[in-house]
Amino acid sequence: MTLTAFAAAARKAEREMRTVFPATPLLRNDHLSDRFGADIYLKREDLSPVRSYKLRGAFNAMRKVIPDHDLFVCASAGNHAQGVAFMCRHFGVQGVVFMPVTTPQQKIQKTQMFGGDHVEIRLVGDYFDKTLHAAQSFCAQAGAHFLSPFDDEDVIEGQASVAAEIQAQLGRVPDRIILPVGGGGLSAGVRSFFGNACAYTFVEPTGAQSLGKALEEGAPVDVSPINSFVDGAAVAKIGARTFERLSNVARSDVIHLSEDRICTTIVEMLNVEGIVLEPAGAMAIEALSDLAEEVKGKTVVCIASGGNFDFERLPEVKERAQRYSGIKKYFILRMPQRPGALKEFLNILGPEDDIARFEYLKKSARNFGSVLIGIETTRPENFVRFLTELDEAGFTYTDITNDETLAQFVI
Repeated sequence: MTLTAFAAAARKAEREMRTVFPATPLLRNDHLSDRFGADIYLKREDLSPVRSYKLRGAFNAMRKVIPDHDLFVCASAGNHAQGVAFMCRHFGVQGVVFMPVTTPQQKIQKTQMFGGDHVEIRLVGDYFDKTLHAAQSFCAQAGAHFLSPFDDEDVIEGQASVAAEIQAQLGRVPDRIILPVGGGGLSAGVRSFFGNACAYTFVEPTGAQSLGKALEEGAPVDVSPINSFVDGAAVAKIGARTFERLSNVARSDVIHLSEDRICTTIVEMLNVEGIVLEPAGAMAIEALSDLAEEVKGKTVVCIASGGNFDFERLPEVKERAQRYSGIKKYFILRMPQRPGALKEFLNILGPEDDIARFEYLKKSARNFGSVLIGIETTRPENFVRFLTELDEAGFTYTDITNDETLAQFVI
C-alpha cells in the first residue's frame, strides 16, 4: 500500500471511529512551550474512553471482520486489552483477554469494567511474550479471531488515526512528532501516515529496547529479559510488520530513557499540570529534554499515549523520581556503638535535610553497628555539604542509591 493509499485508509478509519468516540484533544502546553522555547502540543490519548490510543487499532481491526467472526482473542499488558474489551461490548461480541500476571490491578479491573459480560480475562506469564504465546495457542484451538496489539496491518492503520486527527486539529503537519515505542504499532502508523513530511523521535524505556536493538541487527530480535516497569512499552520483540515500516529509521532518532527518569515526568505532570500519565504515556514528554536544541522555535507534538496509572504505584514512582533527581539517597552507615554517636550524626544534617528511613539494630560485643539510612533534601547540592561533613566527622559509609541489586532488597 502506498503512503497516499495508507493515509486515505487511516482517514476513513478515523471517520468511522467518530460513531463510537470523539477525537482526543490536541492541546498546546504553555508550561513546556515556555521551557523549551517552542510550540509544544500534547496529543491527549489519555483522554480517550479507555485512557489510551489502543482502542483505535482494536476498533479498526474488529470492524473489518464482523460479522464473519464473533469470538475475539487478544494478549495485552493492559491498554490493548481495555480497547478490545470496550469494542467487544460495543459490537456485541465475545472476547477472551490474556494479560501478564504482572499487569497492574487497575488495568485488570478496568478491562473487566469495559467489557462486562462480553469479556473473559486470563492471567498468564510474567512477560508479554509468554502471554502472547498462550493467547495464540488458545485462539487456534477455539477458532477465534486474534487481535494483535501491534503487529497487524489493520491495527497499524487504526493507530494512524492519531496522525489524521493531529493534522486536522493543527491545520498542518507538525515539525516534529515524539512517540513512545513498545511493539511499534503507533509509531508505524503515524510515520506511515506522514511519511517524510516531518521529523520523528521514537522513545523507548532503557529496559525494553525492542526498536533500538532491531535497528542494530536489521531485523526484530528478542531482547529478553526486559524491565516491565513501563508496562505499556514492555515488549521484548518489536512486531515484524511494524518493523517493516520502521526499518529505515535512523538510530539517532531513537532515544532510550531510564525508568527512573521517566518517573520524574510522571510526577511533574501530575504536580504542575494535574495530568495523570502512565509511564509509557510520559516518555514522549520527558524526551524533550534531550531535544532542546532541535525543538527550539518549532511546532512539536508529543503523544501522551496513555493515562492508566495505578495510584498504588505512586510511592514507587515518587521514590524513583527523587533518586534520579539526586534529592534522595540511601546509605549504609557504620555507626560507633557509644553514647552520643547518633546525636553527632544528626547534627550533620542541614536545615533542608530530612531522614526518610532509619534502620539500626545494636550489635552486642561490637564497636560499630550498621545503619540503613535514607535522606531526602530539596536540592542535590545539599548532599555535597552533607557528605563532606560526614567525612570530616570520621563516619564510614557506602552510598547504595544506585546499586540496583542491593536496592531491590533494602529500598
